[in-house]
Amino acid sequence: VYSPGGPAGVAEPQHGRGRELAQALGSVRGAPLRLESLSLAFCSSLKPCPELEHQVSGPKDPSPEPQGPSLLTLRALQELDLTACSKLTDASLAKVLQFPQLRQLSLSLLPALTDMGLVAVARGCPSLERLALSHCSCLSDKGWAQAASSWPRLQHLNLSSCSQLTEQTLDTIAQACKQLRVLDVAMCSGINMAAVRRLQAQLPQVTCVQSRFVGGADLTLTL
Repeated sequence: VYSPGGPAGVAEPQHGRGRELAQALGSVRGAPLRLESLSLAFCSSLKPCPELEHQVSGPKDPSPEPQGPSLLTLRALQELDLTACSKLTDASLAKVLQFPQLRQLSLSLLPALTDMGLVAVARGCPSLERLALSHCSCLSDKGWAQAASSWPRLQHLNLSSCSQLTEQTLDTIAQACKQLRVLDVAMCSGINMAAVRRLQAQLPQVTCVQSRFVGGADLTLTL
């Protein structure tokens, strides 16, 4: 586990020290770093640049090797937290998130994440068991219709405050994510309780559903 500017064993950079991270990623030549968990949460200054992205060797190369410092050198990565890295875009996430063995990912509070980025993440990280996408307000049913089938292992899913999602997304998840155990759709104004109950009937193993204020409940009346 790596922490830019922090003690060993803690992967929690607080000020987006991408330069230090790039130096660490480039410190090992000829062998991938054996880092399993990395948190860059709330690095609001982190943005698409060589510290995160890589230069592909050609447009037709399906598995490009990183040129210089790149998160793609972290081939053993199991957990990645990019919460509130607000400058990241669909394009940068598509280039960086190519981890077939990644089990846990947080992309919450990414205002620029759209359906295109969601589909790219699904293709690059098909082994996810835990996924957090809260407050990603640009995601829609269309994106989930394309992405859900890539995540059959998904067990924990946080979609709270994804305001464009409707019951169609829950129906899609119920069909594609048969191992789901925990779901958070709190503050999803486009999802109603009937859809939540239908998902629970289709997936009886779901033991926890957070559904506070679904359907656009007036918070001033319910608090």
